[in-house]
Amino acid sequence: MAWNIQKISLSWTCAAILLCACGTITATPADFDRKTQDFARQMAQKHGFDQAELAKLMSGISYRQKIIDAISRPAEAKPWHQYRKIFVTESRAREGVAFWEANKDLLQKAEREFGVPQEIIVAIIGVETRYGRHAGTYPVTDALATLAFGYPKRAEFFRRELEEWLLLTREEELDLTGTKGSYAGAMGMPQFIPSSYRAYAVDFDGDGQRDLINNKADVIGSVAAYFKRHGWNRGAPITSPARGAGAEHERFVKGGMKPSFRIDELTRAGITPERPLPEESLSSLIRLEGIKGDEYWLGLNNFYVITRYNHSNLYAMAVYQLSRKILAEKSVRKG
Repeated sequence: MAWNIQKISLSWTCAAILLCACGTITATPADFDRKTQDFARQMAQKHGFDQAELAKLMSGISYRQKIIDAISRPAEAKPWHQYRKIFVTESRAREGVAFWEANKDLLQKAEREFGVPQEIIVAIIGVETRYGRHAGTYPVTDALATLAFGYPKRAEFFRRELEEWLLLTREEELDLTGTKGSYAGAMGMPQFIPSSYRAYAVDFDGDGQRDLINNKADVIGSVAAYFKRHGWNRGAPITSPARGAGAEHERFVKGGMKPSFRIDELTRAGITPERPLPEESLSSLIRLEGIKGDEYWLGLNNFYVITRYNHSNLYAMAVYQLSRKILAEKSVRKG
């Protein structure tokens, strides 16, 4: 059991945090230390961790106000035309082609085994971490504890993720104090949160460990496995512009992200796909705030599967459009 319990500097515990951006002072929550120690006791009782070692670890966790600030202003709150400019770029597409070429055998294997197109796998990694360049700078334990015990809005969710994280470090021999990730505790090139890591990561190269931090084989295989487990249909379409859609079709937009309207029902309402789709196919109607007005798209099953990775239509559309851009760039290089 490689835990590497180390003392973490209490840089902000019991001290005021200067927030330069807004000029205010935010202190560590008064009950933060008590809650972390309660959690240590519960984990020892429930999962058999050494209580003394875990208590030592939890006493060294740093509350990080920057994490609270970051989760309070997610990129998905931006309008589509601003969100798109972050992820669907020429440079990210070029880097995607380079990643594809460097890992072509692994990507081909993943597509054969799981049915997920190589360009979608590449685009996910491109959107998430720009092919590993931006995998996160926050210690995962600090991030999850900050949100579990300092962010009441989603405390229950992140407390569960902290529990999953401790179990994961024991199972996969990850560095409990040294592993870094996003402000929400997502890790590695594909940015799996601990519960997803434990449930969906695969050992794609057969070395006996599921390593999403350093092993590109496991990264690629795990992204494809995640989509397969969430219902990806091999060879099926993902999305299509919705011709004829407008403000009068708001009831379809409000129908939610999950495909629930038959194509023939949408057609009778005056909405048609850019290219023919089976009448019995189910779809959602997506409205995106474009720079020249609203854009409307059909969200088919595979589009919905992408939203299971990040529950946002903006995210799924960015992945789809980046994948198309990567394919176009790859074609140009071949030509």
